[in-house]
Amino acid sequence: MRRSLLLMSAAALAASLLPRPQGGAAATPAPDVTFRSLTGETLDLSAWRGRPVLVVNTASMCGFTRQLDDMQALYDRYRDRGLVVLGVPSQEFNQEFASEAQVADFCETNFALDFPMAGLTRLRGPEAHPFYAWLAAEHGIRPRWNFHKVLISPQGEVLGNWGSMVRPTARPIVSAVEAALAG
Repeated sequence: MRRSLLLMSAAALAASLLPRPQGGAAATPAPDVTFRSLTGETLDLSAWRGRPVLVVNTASMCGFTRQLDDMQALYDRYRDRGLVVLGVPSQEFNQEFASEAQVADFCETNFALDFPMAGLTRLRGPEAHPFYAWLAAEHGIRPRWNFHKVLISPQGEVLGNWGSMVRPTARPIVSAVEAALAG
């Protein structure tokens, strides 16, 4: 009994980490919203209109945290062509530091990140950030775990979304980014 319960729990976790299918056609493009950065500046999504944006919810104390290196590698490879990578730290899954200062210190000490990083952000429920509320309402996309990735087209449409198990430098993401950059 105990073993079957453990297997069912493991299967449920594994299913939540698999790549998720793309949302359907958007009724509306991504909203022109802002995120507060880790250092208090404003990150305006509308300032990136005309460029593809990969939005990734992150966590510092997660088994997938090494994907921050992949996020930086993807940004380094494509930023000169217009790609924006936006990291969105969240305590949604209890694997993030309690303060933005701790998150910023962790990222600076352990990773040489220079892509935009939002401040601590709510992803789900009634207090969800407007971007994540739009993803849920328009596309049924709700991050199930840390390092869920959503690619937004230069026109503000969802081009794809991938779960935690898909690295930012994986072929499906790279192909989607290259297609978005090619127009």
